[in-house]
Parts: sequence; structure tokens; C-alpha cells
Amino acid sequence: MDVKALHAALDAARAKEGLSWRQLAKEVGVSASTISRMANGLKPDVTAFAAMTTWLRMPAESFYVDPMRSDEEPELVASLVPLLRARRDLTENDVAYLEEVIAAAARRFRAEREGQEG
Repeated sequence: MDVKALHAALDAARAKEGLSWRQLAKEVGVSASTISRMANGLKPDVTAFAAMTTWLRMPAESFYVDPMRSDEEPELVASLVPLLRARRDLTENDVAYLEEVIAAAARRFRAEREGQEG
């Protein structure tokens, strides 16, 4: 699990909603200490993880770590999706499409960088 990306997504959504970390924890249904531990890189338990991804309205897979992908792609996508979901002018399909486009672009940029290095 990419704890950093999950925490970043929660932070973006928290800021958008104007919530404190304690208010966010209460709204999500987890303890404030769980979120605090995540800020230090510790993984939440499965129940807390499910509550967080449900609250974010993001698939859990968004935060799975794939060793073939760079660390920056999940963080980029995970950071942007809550902001996209918060927009009133975008439908769920619009957000899903933009998420795919952003992820594809990040993969292409990474492949181009790796090609230049190799």
C-alpha cells in the first residue's frame, strides 16, 4: 500500500472540505491517531483503509504498490483525483476518464525518461 499517496489524497480532500485532521478522522470513521501514524509512514489496518477509500470515493487499487511503477505516479494520480471529484462540473465518468489519462501520461513520461537514461 502506498501510504504516502493515501495520506496525500486524504489531505487534499480534507483541505477542499475545510476540515481539520480530527474532523476528517471523525467523518471517515477512523481514529485521529490512525491518520497521524500514516503521516509517519505506518499503514492503517484493513478496516481503516476501506473506510478511507470509501470516503474518498476511490478504488482501493489506486493505492496498491506496483513494483514496476515509479513512486511518483501513484502519488500524482492519488493527489489529483480527490480534487477532480470535488469539482461540480465533472461527472464520475469524467473523473474516471481524467484519472486514466493522467496515469497514462505519467507512464509515458516515465518510459521516455527511462529510454533517455538507457
